[in-house]
Amino acid sequence: MTDRQRPAPLIIAHRGACGYLPEHTLPAKALAYGMGADFLEQDVVVSRDDELIVLHDIHIDRVSNVAELFPGRARSDGRYYVRDFDLAELRTLSVWERFSDGAGQVAVFPQRFPAHSGHFRIATLEDELQMISGLNHSTGRQVGIYPEVKNPAWHHKEGVDCAALLLKLLGQYGYTGAADRVYVQCFDAAELRRIREDLGCRLPLIQLVADDEWGESTTDYAQLMTTAGLASVAEYADGIGPWLRQLYTVPAIDGEPLSSGLLERAHSAGLKVHPYTFRADAVEPCFGDFSTMIRWFTGHLGVDGVFTDFPDKARMAFSS
Repeated sequence: MTDRQRPAPLIIAHRGACGYLPEHTLPAKALAYGMGADFLEQDVVVSRDDELIVLHDIHIDRVSNVAELFPGRARSDGRYYVRDFDLAELRTLSVWERFSDGAGQVAVFPQRFPAHSGHFRIATLEDELQMISGLNHSTGRQVGIYPEVKNPAWHHKEGVDCAALLLKLLGQYGYTGAADRVYVQCFDAAELRRIREDLGCRLPLIQLVADDEWGESTTDYAQLMTTAGLASVAEYADGIGPWLRQLYTVPAIDGEPLSSGLLERAHSAGLKVHPYTFRADAVEPCFGDFSTMIRWFTGHLGVDGVFTDFPDKARMAFSS
């Protein structure tokens, strides 16, 4: 397929426009929508009363004032879990930029929205679906959604089927078929196959790919990225979402990035490739600047979409 024949790569707003506003808040999603994102991502976890909450983690202490409002509600590991709170309690929390520690002193990205400022709240998945539906109606655009089933094995141990709750809610909002503007993603290969085969999901599915050292799930990601592994993924999924560093290598000779071969193997298996995460404030050193990095992945390598914290900058890079 030539460049002219290849569809334009998708801009997937990673946790919204979180380069500018606190991640997964409705303002961050609305800003990403206005910046021209094609899809908005939702990480989905479950509250004590089985509400679907849009947050990146099963924990909430590093993005909110939960320890201040609910002292003594941490588990034995010192962390505060979304699953231990009802929606009404979660609605009382203020959320802000992510911190690297529970003390709320070291911001992960200190140049982003000022820490401990603003008036941001937790949103449910239904809150977000309603907002996107409304914006699609008022603008005439059709921006899609990209929900992730977070830590499914942990949720199962807690006695809740996050995937089943997600598919039920998506169905209520009209997301039911392969042609709908939605991708459902998950790091856990066994869970994603269950979603397809046991839960009968017809929506497009994306197998996320982590580094094995992260302990993201019991999935063997090194094996998954082989030709045989990708052929197995193609039995239940429509694409992969790899860490961007899994897609390239940098030879010692001249320092120019080269394809690792993963994209070519995935495309040969009929899989789309949507890598994460493209950040203007954390550019991979071998690319020099954000626009060059985006253009290399989309133009030279040929990925099908990019997860980015900066959807406006990604859009500008496409046209430059």
